Amino acid sequence: MSGVRTFDVTEWTVETALEAKGSTTVSMCIPCRNEVATIGSLVRHIRTHLIDRVGLIDELIVLDDRSTDDTAVVATRAGATVVPIDEIHLQHGVGHGKGNALWATLAASHGDLVVWCDGDITSFEPVWVPRLLLPLLAEDDLALVKATYHRPEQYGGGGRTTELVARPVLSLFFPELTGLDQPLAGEFAGRRSMLEQIPFVEGWGAEIGMLIDLAQRFGAGCIGQVDLGTRRHRHRSLPELSVQAAEVMATALARTPAAAAFASDELVLIRGDGTALPVHLDERPPLAQVRARRAALRESARLSPPHAATPDR
Repeated sequence: MSGVRTFDVTEWTVETALEAKGSTTVSMCIPCRNEVATIGSLVRHIRTHLIDRVGLIDELIVLDDRSTDDTAVVATRAGATVVPIDEIHLQHGVGHGKGNALWATLAASHGDLVVWCDGDITSFEPVWVPRLLLPLLAEDDLALVKATYHRPEQYGGGGRTTELVARPVLSLFFPELTGLDQPLAGEFAGRRSMLEQIPFVEGWGAEIGMLIDLAQRFGAGCIGQVDLGTRRHRHRSLPELSVQAAEVMATALARTPAAAAFASDELVLIRGDGTALPVHLDERPPLAQVRARRAALRESARLSPPHAATPDR
């Protein structure tokens, strides 16, 4: 099995997905930090069109990644289940970054299929969800379906990290993945049973690491893509993108023969002004391993005999 698969979704609707869904459960997860301006509208849209009206989504989770604004309050009022990331950290240890938040949503949710969406989206359409889900419902060997879309230049465009970093690195080292139009897309859906078999890079390298690890474990054909039309979101400045670009590049290269160069615990990006910023490559382990270890510990505790009291002498 080789090569990313592209699915024609022009005729796919919420009703089509609902019919194909059967007993399969679906979680929708939105990891976010300080998205008070957009999260309420996004959650209400999802709640109204995909839960209350048709029941396509069984669980809607907003993962609040240490917000300092009212993101959690607004998301709760709009109808989402809000999970503070500290709850996940209490169970699994503290992590940092976008990939850590993605891993936390996988740990906190329960659906057979999981749909992810960025919290700063302003152009969300309910039909995105069935279009991401239907390939997974139709093809049992698919692990992940990524969105592809047009990002209008008048709204800031986008894809600079993709075009200048992700695509060149994939082309040079992982050509089987170059068919992906938007390898770093924040809108995607995945199959839990396969996603729990791979680690999640904690930082900005999460998406590219996920693609490479899934392709190496299951073959590039386990990844698909669908066109969702037009996407608009918050536009980031070049200085904001520099660490993102460094972490995406380092994550990909750490999975090549160049891996030894990224083994240091003190890897940094040095900017033109001399500022040194850490490049974050820590990983969360595969959830399947985490759950197996916890189950083994519980079983060991259950089988261990109580300590006998020491007799008085």
